[in-house]
This record gives sequence, C-alpha cells and structure tokens, in this order.
Amino acid sequence: MFTRNWKHLCRRYSQAVTFRTSEIYPAQHNENQIGLFYTIKPDLCKQLFNHGGLPKSFMKQTKTFTETAIMVRQPALDIMDCIRASDMNKPVIRYVLYGEKGSGKSLTLAHLLHYALEEGYLILHVPWVSEWLRRTPRHKEMTNSQTKEGFVDLPLDAAEWLLHFKTQNQALLKNCELKISKDYEWSKREKTEAGSPIAALVEHGINRVKYACDVIDALLLEIKILSNSKQCKTFVAIDGFNSFYYPMTRLNTPTKKKIKPEEVTLTNSFLELTKNDWNNGVVVLTIDQLAVPDENQESFLPRYLLYKKGFEHLDPFVPIEVGRYTDKEFLSCANYYRDRLWLRGPSDLETELKFTSASNPYNFMLQCAPL
Repeated sequence: MFTRNWKHLCRRYSQAVTFRTSEIYPAQHNENQIGLFYTIKPDLCKQLFNHGGLPKSFMKQTKTFTETAIMVRQPALDIMDCIRASDMNKPVIRYVLYGEKGSGKSLTLAHLLHYALEEGYLILHVPWVSEWLRRTPRHKEMTNSQTKEGFVDLPLDAAEWLLHFKTQNQALLKNCELKISKDYEWSKREKTEAGSPIAALVEHGINRVKYACDVIDALLLEIKILSNSKQCKTFVAIDGFNSFYYPMTRLNTPTKKKIKPEEVTLTNSFLELTKNDWNNGVVVLTIDQLAVPDENQESFLPRYLLYKKGFEHLDPFVPIEVGRYTDKEFLSCANYYRDRLWLRGPSDLETELKFTSASNPYNFMLQCAPL
C-alpha cells in the first residue's frame, strides 16, 4: 500500500512540479520555494567560496553540472526570518545548525552566506575549523607565538584566511569609513596607525605572514568595535565549530608534545568573536560529527558534540536541526539529478533510492553517481 502510494506521488510530483526557482536572491526566498533549487552566479560563487565553504564532494558535482545550485530548505529560511525579526541593538544571537552526517549543514550555511552578502553584511567566515586543527600536511608551518606565551601560531593558515576575508568582502573593504581605533606596532619599523582603513590591516597580514595571526586578533577586535558603533553589520559563519572543543589536535611541538585547541592563537581569536558581548551582528555556527575523529559517536546533538565547555560558551543559543530530505525535497532533488543526467534508469528508481539512502542528501548524491 505504502509503495503504491509513493510511486503515485513520484509520478504526480514529477509531472506537476518544477525543481527550480527563478528567484536568485536569498532574501526573497520563502516557503513557496522550499525544495526548489536556485543557481548562484559564477562571479558570486567565486567571491564567496573560492577559498572554501562548499564540501569537496559538492564542488566536484558542480563542475560536472556546470552550475552551482543550492536547494532552498526550511532551516535557512528559519534563520533568515529570525535575523529580520531580531533587534540588532541587543547582544548577538548565536544560531547552531546541527544534524546527522550528510544532512546539508554546510550547504545551508552557504545559502546563508549568500544571503549575508546580498544584505550588505561584513562576513567573517571559517570554511572548516578542522583544516586548522585536524589536517596536518607535511610542511604545515607552526611557530611559537611572539605575543602570547604558551601559544602557537599557524601563520600560513592565518594568511590564507585573511585572503578569504578580503575576497568575500572586497566591496565593503573599499569603504574608507571602516577604520581601526588604535595603533598596532608589529616591529620597530612596522606599524599600522589608528585611523587606517581595516583593509590596510588585512593587507599587512597577507604580505607579512609572520604577523598574520596577530593581525587576525586585531582585525576581529576592531570589527566588534565597528559593529557596536553601527558602522557595519557583521555576519559570523563558522563550519565545524565543535572542533575547537575536541580535547586534542593533530598538531605537535618539535618535542612531540600534543597541542590542545585552546593553545592555538586562532582558536582564541574566533572564540572571542563568538561571545555575545557585542551587537549589530549575527553568529551562525555548524557542529558536525565529521569535524572530530571519533568514529563511534553516540549523538549529533549540540550538548554531546560541544562538550560541557563549548555548550556553556554558547549558552544561550538557538539550535536549528538540518534534517533529511522531506518527500517533496527528495523528489525535487531526483528530478534535478535526472535533468543533469546524474540519475538515469526507470522512472520508479526513486522508490528504491529513497529507502537505500534513507533520504540522506549526501548518501543520495553518492548512490546516484554511478547510475
């Protein structure tokens, strides 16, 4: 009985409903577009995600499809509605996206980043925290901090993030009104004076990689000041935030001592940013089981993945679950895959794929690839 009804729904939905929306501006998305795909223009996609932010498997898919299309889903719309309804004069609200592996948290965050760009927010985006703390290429550069005793710097990672920040905010950084509030002395010969545009601070960190971590520390402090004074509104987006609270990193000192996340200067800079001691901004974080190495994780819920310390750091926050596809979303995605020739075969193939993938977006994508 259930299978017959599902097949009937598949045929009826495929014939009656499109899988695309022509509305390309996230601020205009509403419940009428839920389950539909919208396409991000190539230049905007390059600006937002050229240095990370989209899952690697999704990036491969976009090259195959020759377009970057994101599905409009309820969690993103919920956060947009909350942002529009919130009082920006009050302390920032922290939103936490959570859900099982492959449910679409990173793509929901990508949708929100597009929204923030179109709405004129200054964006502070960390594409994947584990790239700093869990990935250790053979020549990863790590040095002792010159300004914070007992801490370590990741200068190349910091400089790369500054370049990412510069690319995402290229239009706003041309605004000469965004100026720093005090002098920053980097050495006897190098100094960034009060009143300089924050773009000068960013350029210094990119050109002088040695000081990149200290520049980020100063930059985030200055942006909080600018937000409080209403000179800009700020959108903070961090993917895999729970990696900051996993007990150990894969970083080692020359003496083979394991380094804890709280001993990395970048960790402390961005944890300061996610406090609610400033206003005129938004903080959206994702927590993910993939961000930490434990294979036998019992739960994907915030209290479990953030540990006690991370949960208390964010409390109070607004948890928003990113779940599996609804029937409408699943069929819309199946129609999109058929349009892109990613999915072929008989028309009732969707029935089997729905059960084998459990309507998990990532599993569904993988299962369609060889079909």
